[in-house]
Amino acid sequence: MVALERQVFDFLGYQWAPILANFFHILVVILGLFGTIQYRPRYIVVYTVWTAVWVAWNVFIICFYLDVGGLSKDSDLLTFNISAHHSWWSEHGPGCVRKEIPSSGERGADTQSYISIMGCLLEYQYIEVLHCGFQILTSENVACLSTLNHSLKTTPV
Repeated sequence: MVALERQVFDFLGYQWAPILANFFHILVVILGLFGTIQYRPRYIVVYTVWTAVWVAWNVFIICFYLDVGGLSKDSDLLTFNISAHHSWWSEHGPGCVRKEIPSSGERGADTQSYISIMGCLLEYQYIEVLHCGFQILTSENVACLSTLNHSLKTTPV
């Protein structure tokens, strides 16, 4: 459920790299659940390895939004440099007031306007960091439970 929620907000922001990562995460979670329920050790191993990759991805996103290590939240890295979109939360965060200021000149279909954001209770980069932290905690807990379930099934009584 947490991955689906994140997928929705990444789609709203047209952030293609997180959309692909979330898609693979959802597939591997389904595979891991199947492996746990059907007792398929290979699927559990795949899920465990994916959990390490997923944690690394979320740490990268945290570093990206906190501008750590030469990364910048203002870059187009998460959209593969094909669009100027950004986090949906940057304009729609809690308490944010969005004010659109039209550009001077003619208004056409592809005319852009300046958007001013004021009064946010929590800056968007911290919302993204909280999302990533929650993803890390959730995936680690599920991986531990999956491994515990597997070990309980293989322990002789």
